[in-house]
Amino acid sequence: MSSVAVLTQESFNEHRSGLLPEQKAAVAGTGAPGEEEEALPTYKDAFPPLPEKAASPEGTQETANAWTSKLRPLKASVITQVFHVPLEERKYKDINQFGEGDQAKVCVDIMHKTGAHLELSLAKDQGLSIMVSGKLDAVMKARKEIVSRLQTQASATVAIPKEHHRFVIGKNGEKLQELELKTATKIQIPRPDDLSNQIKISGTKEGLEKAKHEILLISAEQDKRAVERVNIDKVFHPFITGAYNKLVGEMMQETGARINVPPPSVNKTEIVITGEKEQVALAVAMIKKVSEEKKKNATTIAVEVKKSQHKYVIGPKGNTLQEILDKTGVSVEIPPSDSSSETVILRGEPDRLGQALTEVYAKANSYNVSSVSAPSWLHRFIIGKKGQNLAKITQQMPKVHIEFTEGEDRITLEGPTKDVQMVQSQIEAIVTDLVSRMDYTEISVDPKFHRHLIGKGGVNINRIKELHKVTVRIPPDNEKSNLIRIEGDPQGVQEAKKELLELASRMENERTKDLIIEQRFHRAIIGQKGEKIKEVRDKFPEVIINFPDPAQKSDIVQLRGPRTEVEKCAKFMQKIVAEMVENSFSVSVPIFKQFHRNIIGKGGSNIKKIREETNTKIDLPAENSNSEMIVITGKKANCEVARNRILAIQKELANISEIEVSIPSKLHNSLIGSKGRFVRSIMEECGGVHIHFPTEGSGIDKVTIRGPVEEVEKAKQQLLALAEEKQIKSHTAELRAKPEYHKFLIGKGGGNIRKVRDSTGARIIFPTADDKDQELITVIGTEEAVQEAQKELEELIKSLDNVVEDNMSVDPKHHRYFVARRGQVLRDLADEYGGVMVSFPRTGSQSEKVTLKGAKECVEAAKKRMLEIVDDLDAQVTIECVIAQKFHRSIMGPKGSRIQQITRDHNVQIKFPEREDPQAPPAEAPIQENGEANGEVKEPVDPNAPKKCDVIVISGRKERCEGAVEALKVLHKDIIRELGSISQNRCFCLLSFIATSLDRKEVEFMHRVILIRCFCFFFPPNNLFNVMFMFPAKDQITITGYEHKAIAAKEAIQHIVDELEEMISEDITLDSRVHARIIGARGKGIRKIMDEFKVDLRFPQSGAADPNLVTVTGRPELVDEAIDHLLNLEEEYMADVVENEAKMAYMRPPGGSAASMDEQRGPSKGFVVREAPWTTGNEKAPDMSSSEDFPSFGAPVATKTSPWGPKRF
Repeated sequence: MSSVAVLTQESFNEHRSGLLPEQKAAVAGTGAPGEEEEALPTYKDAFPPLPEKAASPEGTQETANAWTSKLRPLKASVITQVFHVPLEERKYKDINQFGEGDQAKVCVDIMHKTGAHLELSLAKDQGLSIMVSGKLDAVMKARKEIVSRLQTQASATVAIPKEHHRFVIGKNGEKLQELELKTATKIQIPRPDDLSNQIKISGTKEGLEKAKHEILLISAEQDKRAVERVNIDKVFHPFITGAYNKLVGEMMQETGARINVPPPSVNKTEIVITGEKEQVALAVAMIKKVSEEKKKNATTIAVEVKKSQHKYVIGPKGNTLQEILDKTGVSVEIPPSDSSSETVILRGEPDRLGQALTEVYAKANSYNVSSVSAPSWLHRFIIGKKGQNLAKITQQMPKVHIEFTEGEDRITLEGPTKDVQMVQSQIEAIVTDLVSRMDYTEISVDPKFHRHLIGKGGVNINRIKELHKVTVRIPPDNEKSNLIRIEGDPQGVQEAKKELLELASRMENERTKDLIIEQRFHRAIIGQKGEKIKEVRDKFPEVIINFPDPAQKSDIVQLRGPRTEVEKCAKFMQKIVAEMVENSFSVSVPIFKQFHRNIIGKGGSNIKKIREETNTKIDLPAENSNSEMIVITGKKANCEVARNRILAIQKELANISEIEVSIPSKLHNSLIGSKGRFVRSIMEECGGVHIHFPTEGSGIDKVTIRGPVEEVEKAKQQLLALAEEKQIKSHTAELRAKPEYHKFLIGKGGGNIRKVRDSTGARIIFPTADDKDQELITVIGTEEAVQEAQKELEELIKSLDNVVEDNMSVDPKHHRYFVARRGQVLRDLADEYGGVMVSFPRTGSQSEKVTLKGAKECVEAAKKRMLEIVDDLDAQVTIECVIAQKFHRSIMGPKGSRIQQITRDHNVQIKFPEREDPQAPPAEAPIQENGEANGEVKEPVDPNAPKKCDVIVISGRKERCEGAVEALKVLHKDIIRELGSISQNRCFCLLSFIATSLDRKEVEFMHRVILIRCFCFFFPPNNLFNVMFMFPAKDQITITGYEHKAIAAKEAIQHIVDELEEMISEDITLDSRVHARIIGARGKGIRKIMDEFKVDLRFPQSGAADPNLVTVTGRPELVDEAIDHLLNLEEEYMADVVENEAKMAYMRPPGGSAASMDEQRGPSKGFVVREAPWTTGNEKAPDMSSSEDFPSFGAPVATKTSPWGPKRF
């Protein structure tokens, strides 16, 4: 009878993977119950016993075979290595920033780049130990990064034959990459076309030696000369090389062979000698002779030296060991840095060991470690501002290392014994002095009052610091601490404590009141540069007035202070607001755009006079705006006076007529149309007259029409006709067409649409660029007229929708003209002819076939236009026009406006020559003999021929080119007539401002702002001064023009400069983690802030010394508002950042639990074996739910006897 044991499948998953194929089949097989039982493996098969000592050789062999055939050795995929960087080789030696700063950032970057895990520790000798864990390739890559980025780099060169370089590189550079990883160096091999045989190596000293050794080995192996390898014990290598490699150098010089001794850091005993056979044999004999002598005569002595003193015995880059070897001929063997041994072995001649031992102890004891007791709060005073106090000590004693440990009341000193004693006495004296005259205290203040104690821009806390000569540390908001620390003179500390507590007590008893003031009045209440609000604050000094952030669109102004003062301030501000409401009446006056400059007057004299005399605010639209409305703001009566004066100026300048037409008020809305479409179409058709309807609901029937006399009369007739149609039998219809068809429907100069209007009598209105629905076309008129017009338009649209494809031939030489400038000509054709598509053959093809696709009428019209263009190109000629180069700039006009006008008027192309450099030396004429140069006879140069720099080239049809030449000559004469004689009538004025208090960036910023502002009145059509100016690289602006105009322009620019010099720049600290959110997508957020507050913001670039530093530039009051807004944004965004970081800290990788996996797999049948040990006796099968039989990792379990024998751990 066989017994069966059932164990869980999960417990033996790993074992099953090692079963033999027949055993796997037995476990997985199915059949009758008897067959299944026989197919089950026995316990011995499933769990082979370990070999016993008394077992027979055959049995042992069988057991071993059973185990070795089923188990495969496993290698750890994760390795750990420790690298040590001595203090003298550390790249970042700022001890106060350990765990932060550049060093920590570099380590984090290495972890991200390589995938290895790094742990840093700082030894007492300030050496850096880095433990690197990860896969082998990741660890090697991390090691290379650590050496190159955390360790100071040196460089060396090694010369090997040029033909051996390729063996160093290896196939596809694999050997070179492997060598760089192995030695953690950067190896630069000269290019094949470079004759140099020098290979440059950069890295640490240890890496340089290793790389040099490996390269020389590669070269030696490839060298055709003799190569001899001699194994000499590592301990005798120093005697072979000699101090500073003198002995091995002498051997190489004497024998002519190359001797490569592995450096101390490489654990190899093999010395490689290469060269001629005789030379190699001689060198080998000499090396063996030295080795045998030292083996015979040298003895050793072992001494104990503290591990911390080993570095002083080694010296910088091993120089001390070389020095001892040079003086005494004794080699000093130091245990590795990762070894805990403190035993130093001296090897050499017996009579020299005593002297060497003395040297070792002298070097080991030449440095000392001491400590000074000093309260931790005094450390920063001992260090001084920017380390000034400490710098004085370290300059005198540069070999002494001073370490301040945060939170500890001691200072550690390390260095030469005498120097340490002197520094210790100096620091003790400083500590005694500071303790005698300084004190500190801590007070508790609710964190909500901390910002008020600091004051705006730190004004309150800075006053207390300067008055009492103390330092006050107020914890940041994110610490949520209520302790404020005061340090300084004992008396000053007590006085500052008293004042801070009084301020806090006063804040607890103050009152806060909210005033509702419309946001549009906030800026007026604050005033220019904050002058008006400053007056209010001076009148109520105990009241704090806070305006909301402009971005919040809030009307609540908060007052805080003593109860009575707050009430008085509230009444005063309400009075100011009442006056502003009275003065905020606004009226819009439509004035033709061409008369705006006349209303402004020369230098703004007219508009300034109207503003002053009427006491109103007058705003004109921007130069590039299409609006003609001038907005007047102030008291109602004053606004009416200003309006009448502005209208009077317009009437004087032009034949402007104003009439009133009586139209029933009930028809006004229908005449205006949806969003003013109907009335706007009349105004555009009648030369831009202004039609003003009375306010809706007023009941007034009078409609005002203003403009040129003829156009006013025309508009009146159309308005009355439209009103009559509306009143009698007005009818409206709407139809839709693609926007690209509109231009074709309207026709050139409105010819097509005018035909439809004339034939039907209906009015057709197309959408403007401002309308949302760009496809809607409105037809108004009598019912019959509308139906006819609608029918004609629908037919036109239907024909446009009928897409056809046509071909035409165009000579390939003209193709470039059509596709040049990114296809500008083709885009113009598509816009003008209903979106017709024109396809040219590919560049380089000689095909003449051009394809046109679109509506039939559009294709025909475009084809006709293209043929006209081709005719023009075939008839194109080139004519030269000679005008002195000094007039070219004036002929071009501001931004090329004059030359662009001539180009459009005559449909030609005009090209100006390159400017001649007046400073360029004249070209030397070639030396000629007998009138010949280079064997050729040169024709004499005509002295009357025009200079190349004076020739303007005009291209186009002959008659058009001739017209353009005449226009250029007329323009040239006008310019000469206007300027007159340059030497007599022209004046050059120089405006200079010396920005001594500004840095280069601020001067550039000032130039940029001046240049932008100058556009508003120095360029047409607002060029009030008719001058030209130039911004050079330095701080001087040149203005050219008539004297009185140049002086006026100089005064205008000086006014801008005065405004800019009032600007300030302030640096604030914003957490770099919120910079991206403040800047916004594509800079949208930062542009909004800069436009809103009229300031300039500069964020630090990547890699900046202080990544949190943000500079705000602008007027003082605007800078303060912008800073408050930025700090509020930082506080808001930081809450999200902290919350997200907290979430990320607790996130776990996704994956199902063991229970869910069991549920998915279903109930397990277990792993079944026969003849288990617990079935042969009285023992029962192990309980899988028992923690004793199947303990979990880390859980303590009581020992228990078991038939399995004692438990082994």
